[in-house]
Amino acid sequence: MEPQLSHHVGDGVATVVIDHPAKRNAMTTQMWRALPPLLEELTGRPDVHALVLTGEGATFCAGADISTLRGSPDEAQGLAVLAEEALAAFPKPTLAAIRGYCVGGGAQLAAACDLRFAQEGSLFGVTPAKLGIVYPASSTRRLAALVGPSAAKYLLFSGELIDTERALRTRLVDEVLPEGELDKRVGEFTRLLAARSLLTQASAKEFANGRTDRDAYWAEQARGGRDTAEGVAAFLERRQPRFAWNPVTPRPAVRDE
Repeated sequence: MEPQLSHHVGDGVATVVIDHPAKRNAMTTQMWRALPPLLEELTGRPDVHALVLTGEGATFCAGADISTLRGSPDEAQGLAVLAEEALAAFPKPTLAAIRGYCVGGGAQLAAACDLRFAQEGSLFGVTPAKLGIVYPASSTRRLAALVGPSAAKYLLFSGELIDTERALRTRLVDEVLPEGELDKRVGEFTRLLAARSLLTQASAKEFANGRTDRDAYWAEQARGGRDTAEGVAAFLERRQPRFAWNPVTPRPAVRDE
């Protein structure tokens, strides 16, 4: 089977699968190119309220498939950055479900997600120092914001792989699950996310990521929508809310500040 990004949608959740098991799900040039338009398509689907990124089989993503890089290293890195930024800008909650290797470009993609759940025994690494590559500024800032400057420097300076215990301690992952329980936990949690207000989630995502110039936009969205009224009514009536707000078009990319 050709390397690909497959996806399916169910229960309000889109699952995107990095499918290249022959190379530990390393991303080919075509896969990097395919991710941004796929995310744009999923943004516009009203039946998608959250997104899971995972790898086929026993590995998340071992980085870039060097054998497919036909252009210069700068061109290849540019494709990876575009894919990473598209994932970071996806306006709905995103979660990386990680097992096995999460290394190089795989770690870039995981860091671009809002949350990361990992199976015990997974390994993480940011490895440009092994190849003499300058890690992109936006990726470096995102990693440092996630784990702190010292932990980011440890990962980038050494290129060493770390285990789930250290990844959890440094906040590279949010939860670590025993073997066999990752899929169940991810399914339960993302169904929970899909039942919550996307208006709240999308605005909180922008604010938490440093976007500070759209307060008026989100206030208008709240006034013009029905999520707030529905949430209050559901609380008073002791029932589950039926939230309806959904972005019609992709949001502008979140800016690093």
